[in-house]
Amino acid sequence: MTKHALRCAAALSVSLALTSAAGCSAISDATSGGEDEGKVARPASLAQLAEQTSCSLTGQRKVKDLEQGNCKTAQGRYVLLSFTTDQGMNTWLHEAKPWGGVYLVGARWVVVSQEQTLQTLRKDLGGKIVHGDNHGGGGTGGASHGTGHG
Repeated sequence: MTKHALRCAAALSVSLALTSAAGCSAISDATSGGEDEGKVARPASLAQLAEQTSCSLTGQRKVKDLEQGNCKTAQGRYVLLSFTTDQGMNTWLHEAKPWGGVYLVGARWVVVSQEQTLQTLRKDLGGKIVHGDNHGGGGTGGASHGTGHG
């Protein structure tokens, strides 16, 4: 049941960022972020993340291992996720990556949005920006989705 809940949260959260998939990168070391910004990403609850980004949460959901809420601020639209364990976050990231998208990843939390919005939020939250799988037709060989995976 928990795995199903994580998949549902992934599908809901990633739908916001699907149109902004802009490349591939490994999600490893995703929680080490912020060294170049001088901000260390610390564990935070959903409410703390919302407060740090001046967001009034909407569409909040809570399951056993994670909390999720939607935000719309002057920085843009984004989805906040807070996890109770590192393992829960890593599982969510592993399942979300094939959907594409761009993620700001901190210590037991993830923000999903467009890269420009995440760059702005990173100044307040710390973290590291990572990309899901690229599903576009660009890049080497111009392979379209479904022909370049194997």
